[in-house]
Amino acid sequence: MPADLWHDLLGCLDLTAVDEHTYEGPSQRLEYRRLFGGQLLAQFARAAARSVTGKELKSLHTQFLREGRTGEPVRYETDVPQQGRTFATVRLVARQRHGVIAVANAALHAWEEGPERQTTDPPPALPGPERRVDLALLPWESRAATDLDTEKAEPPVHELWTRVPGAPRVAAPALLAYATDLTPIGTALRPVPGVTQTDSGTAFVSAVTAHTVWFHRPFDTGRWLLLRQHSPLAAHGRCFGRGDVLTEEGALIASFAQEALLRFV
Repeated sequence: MPADLWHDLLGCLDLTAVDEHTYEGPSQRLEYRRLFGGQLLAQFARAAARSVTGKELKSLHTQFLREGRTGEPVRYETDVPQQGRTFATVRLVARQRHGVIAVANAALHAWEEGPERQTTDPPPALPGPERRVDLALLPWESRAATDLDTEKAEPPVHELWTRVPGAPRVAAPALLAYATDLTPIGTALRPVPGVTQTDSGTAFVSAVTAHTVWFHRPFDTGRWLLLRQHSPLAAHGRCFGRGDVLTEEGALIASFAQEALLRFV
């Protein structure tokens, strides 16, 4: 695991308070053509959590408005229009020098005790180390039983096992949100023969337009998690995907959905 990328990501989550309602975070030092949307998701999550005390993030709904610039910090303006005993809502705006680059709505909840029910298929066995996959923007180990970048036409499903290194629990939702942004477009491309997500900019143009994460249970990092993804639709220059996040024991801890521009050249 490239420790420099990991510590760089952790540093991005250490937001600086500019004033009571504004935070600023550095951008990742990546060799990437634009600011990675996962960074914005992670920093939105941290800014929302710091805006409200005594509650945990339960959902984050983000719209990406324009490209963010690498090498430039992002400023997060927050507003709390509602805060009750158990629930709170935070509105957030991400801004760089050239304008607003993303907006988000976050909901928080004080975890409560109560009956539990879950209806999901159990996860398969964790693939062995020979199934390790290199995802440059994820600075930790990941594995997959199927190849996301196959040039054969395959069903639009993908199961990615990933293990975020141990980090403080307050950072766990942000790190998981970061991870969910990486492979939904690649999953949507699997039925297209001869094209993979590595062909971005040549065979097609893509950009995430909206991304939502729901957090169902508190969880700790440092353990294997399964991102089970499915893309039911690609049409009219867009693709849509959704997924669940399960522990190795099968507990459903989060779900996510993403819409993206997918325009073939």
